Amino acid sequence: MQYSDDYSLQPSCIVLDSEALAHNIQFLRTIGTNDVKISSVIKGNAYGHGIPKFLPLAEQNGVDHFSVFSADEARIALNSRTNPETDIMIMGMIRDSEMEWAIDNDIEFYVFEEDRLQAAIESAQTKKKKAQIHLQIETGMNRTGFERKNWDTVLRAVVSNLDYIDLKGICTHYAGAESVANHYRIQKQNKMFKEFLTLAESILEKMPPIHASSSAAFITRPEMHYDMVRVGIAQYGFWPSRETYMHYMKSNGMEEGEDPLRRVLTWKSEVMSLKKVESGEFIGYGTVYLAGRDMTIATVPIGYTHGFGRNLTNTGYVLVNGERAGVVGLVNMNMITLNVSHIEEVKKGDEVVMIGHQGDDAITVASFGEMTNNLNYEVLVRLPASIPRMVK
Repeated sequence: MQYSDDYSLQPSCIVLDSEALAHNIQFLRTIGTNDVKISSVIKGNAYGHGIPKFLPLAEQNGVDHFSVFSADEARIALNSRTNPETDIMIMGMIRDSEMEWAIDNDIEFYVFEEDRLQAAIESAQTKKKKAQIHLQIETGMNRTGFERKNWDTVLRAVVSNLDYIDLKGICTHYAGAESVANHYRIQKQNKMFKEFLTLAESILEKMPPIHASSSAAFITRPEMHYDMVRVGIAQYGFWPSRETYMHYMKSNGMEEGEDPLRRVLTWKSEVMSLKKVESGEFIGYGTVYLAGRDMTIATVPIGYTHGFGRNLTNTGYVLVNGERAGVVGLVNMNMITLNVSHIEEVKKGDEVVMIGHQGDDAITVASFGEMTNNLNYEVLVRLPASIPRMVK
């Protein structure tokens, strides 16, 4: 495995495919209606891809708006951007004590409670600079957002404080657009959202950009695009769900198996050591795996501390020299052992792929997720930030 000098001491690395990302962003733009703006969702360390590496790649493809969950992610995004005009939006956690920092740095943030709105106004007064806010509306997700009983009061509070508020957007979030089972719930949400927009138009002098859709709604519900969409999982090359994929395929007359998205991430390591084990010997801790024949075992320096779960003991597999090699014995904190008896000419230093392509085979995040009983989302965001990210 070839590392640059920066990664030569690391046991594994994650490689981001810049061409795959460029392809995905171009594809997503073909879905958008009415020149809808794409906000790249990079919460969860850019879904495990790494904010510092991923954000500049997206900027190179014309993306200039990024959505994070919290103030700490916003700080990383701010320090990672290469274009000073790139906008960053906090969709979730920002403490009152962090608002002055956000205002100072032109960070946009959601407001979904009256005391949060008041804190934003007070912070803006202190800094003598407007707070850039998005009003989040509760439409049936029942998580965060202004409830109907507060709508009029909130809108009038905004109008009364335009010296301290720059209203950058009005938004809501749909409760599970990736599943047809949620169809009526989402329709009801959208209807309620439009009721708020009608009220807002009657009170505000000028309407800001409207946004509601995540990847799933963006792909399947063009009537809900509004002015901006918040695209997360799809930009990384993954479908929000099997249903979303099938909906797109059928709507566009494509054959199952075709995939217009390309995976951006590959996670790989290398063979650390090789050993011959005789039939009848146990491998690793305890008596978890008994060699039923003479075997060649490869040790790889990754384990559950790196996101390769302990539940992959005796069930997980990786790619070595283009062939699948099964995990034998317990997954340790920092090591796994593989059965490479069937693979010719394996040697120390050979590349090992945990997620990604090698030769004619691939281990997708979905297949890795099936092994670990986790969703794509979970597998990705559990890849530790300490694993170095590279760009090819």
